Amino acid sequence: VLSSDFSSGADKSFAEKFELKFAKIHNQKFAIASNSGTSTLHQGLISLGVGHGDEVIIPALTVAMCGFAVYQCGAVPVYCDVDPDTFLLDPKDLKKKISNKTKAIMVVHIYGLMCNMTDILKVIKYKKIGIIEDCAQCFLGRDDKNRISGTVGDIGSWSLESSKHISCSEGGILTTNKSYLAKKMRKFGGLGFTNISARSGKVRISKDKFQDPKWKRHDEIGYNYRLSEISAAVALAQTEKLNYFVNKRMRSGKAYRDLIIQTKTKLLIPQKVPKGYTHSYYTFAALFNGSKISWQEFRKKYIENGGDGIYAAWQTVNNEPCFLNARKKGIYSGRMKLSDSYGYGEVPIAEKIQKNIMQFTTNQNSDNAIKVQLKALKKTLQYFNS
Repeated sequence: VLSSDFSSGADKSFAEKFELKFAKIHNQKFAIASNSGTSTLHQGLISLGVGHGDEVIIPALTVAMCGFAVYQCGAVPVYCDVDPDTFLLDPKDLKKKISNKTKAIMVVHIYGLMCNMTDILKVIKYKKIGIIEDCAQCFLGRDDKNRISGTVGDIGSWSLESSKHISCSEGGILTTNKSYLAKKMRKFGGLGFTNISARSGKVRISKDKFQDPKWKRHDEIGYNYRLSEISAAVALAQTEKLNYFVNKRMRSGKAYRDLIIQTKTKLLIPQKVPKGYTHSYYTFAALFNGSKISWQEFRKKYIENGGDGIYAAWQTVNNEPCFLNARKKGIYSGRMKLSDSYGYGEVPIAEKIQKNIMQFTTNQNSDNAIKVQLKALKKTLQYFNS
């Protein structure tokens, strides 16, 4: 990129190489690079036709950005509860939350584990409801049918932010097998340039035409969500080593799980991995089960013993102040009553387990670094068990 003097400009040569590589790995026909995983969610929802007054079902236990993307479409987020063992979107509660206004479902594969896509697809069978899979934390996760995360629904969405399995500091990418969705996502995130197609973000296919005073450059209104060439080059290099990075996290996550099983502790209950699933361990998540020990006390002792900081789960989306305030001020249409538990979703399980989730780091750069974390956890468990 540097040696080319950025000559590719808006024609995005490295972005296309990155897209082709990522699409091939996931056996998808189209991939669209973007500047963040939040932007990709916005692009995906727009391509599914989500707009003013529509409803999008999202899990309550996820990052606020999932809710932001819904608001950015002028739509209403409806909160779905989660399974108490896997921490993932509960298909049974999903069925209760669908209404005649439901336009799309955002399935979020948190911590590296895929949701039960088989049951989710059964719930919406014969319904015109789109599915976008948020795989920001789930690169190369697989279900019991050996399907890769992001390839089961209509659209897959990944983040390339600095903490993810692979990163270019900030970035994102979408995949789909449907050309009309690919074109819509690319044009919406590419300033609506006329020449943009499902497969290419190039806008200067013919310089003579592009520089003609009569040429009309934009035939749709769009945002500038394009990925820079430097970021795309880094993302390409990272994608070439995707298996390497994912396998390192998997070794770390499995080591935590094995240690907890070996110590027979009741203080930590690992996120359940259903039979036949492949967990890609963006993080190792477990429920803290201490009755006389506080969450903060356990974390403090773990750090004293040489462990990385334990991360808390995000506040459930429905309880984030920005969303509560948005509803009170009525800045979107739809079912507006604060007391309308059906419309916005009571999520007691998500609210309960959110307080107790502990996330242990899995991004160690060597086996020795993993051993440091395991030693810290073992000492901490021994301390409190005694």
